[in-house]
Amino acid sequence: MKNNNEILLSKTFTVALIALVCSLLWGSAFSGVKIGYEKLSIESSDWASQMVFAGIRFSLAGIMALTFGSIKEKKLLLPSKKNVPNILVISLFQTILQYFFYYIGLAHTTGVKAAIIVAANVFIAIFISAMIFKTEKLTAPKIIGSIVGFAGIIVINIDGLKGGFNLNFLGDGFIFLCTVASGFSSVFMKKYSSNVNPVLLSGWQFFIGGAVMWIFGMICDGTLKINSIGSLLIIVYLSFVSAAAYSLWAILLKHNPVSKVAVWGFLNPICGVIISGFVLHETNSFGLYGAVALLLVCLGIYMVNKKKVER
Repeated sequence: MKNNNEILLSKTFTVALIALVCSLLWGSAFSGVKIGYEKLSIESSDWASQMVFAGIRFSLAGIMALTFGSIKEKKLLLPSKKNVPNILVISLFQTILQYFFYYIGLAHTTGVKAAIIVAANVFIAIFISAMIFKTEKLTAPKIIGSIVGFAGIIVINIDGLKGGFNLNFLGDGFIFLCTVASGFSSVFMKKYSSNVNPVLLSGWQFFIGGAVMWIFGMICDGTLKINSIGSLLIIVYLSFVSAAAYSLWAILLKHNPVSKVAVWGFLNPICGVIISGFVLHETNSFGLYGAVALLLVCLGIYMVNKKKVER
């Protein structure tokens, strides 16, 4: 029997509102990371320092999530021995593997191709949930809605594809492996959070995964020079983005089917383009293509979430 909070969190309007907040936060991270590289003097080819940057960001995000969760629950969110293996699995897929493949892959492909390939994580999460873990059915509306939403991601990146879509394994292959890791992390979070506080899981997986990335980056001669208030603030902000957005996302996954939540991920790159236009003053960031892309994404989300009316 669901309580009032569980019923509220499973309503489409609530899912839409929380997912939109997550998308806006994650969308702002695209600009935030670019600003962070500039403030911290990290070159695009210096992947080791990028790992250190990401590691510090995610470790701090874990501390933020656990602090907030502990205050809310009025007790320290400490994992039990039974939860530790689950946290390590989520951390491996959500933080360590996903961002390891992402940072290296991004250094060997274009941002446009990366954005399109990353958007495929919606397909992957739904497929894994339905075909491997059998937690929901793979229906025609889910498939068609996902395709329509994915078309929106292609439309908004259409200008960047004029040179073709030639693929390479170290770049595009690694970005695809990043999306596979992301898809598995969503399903594992759904599975493991059924009887566990999702904020506890997300906080500890961020802290552990961030620490691993931080240490790995330093071993590979990565450095991070925080030499101004601006550089410190951008790290704190990006940590907040990860802590808030992923914890909210984890709560949605706990109370809803993976497909109902994952499809809202198509909004992330749309929000990223819009916010980048305002923050980074990038010209032609939205326009007609952006409007069509947003329409397709919204249509895809509607198709996946539309309930079949019984006679």
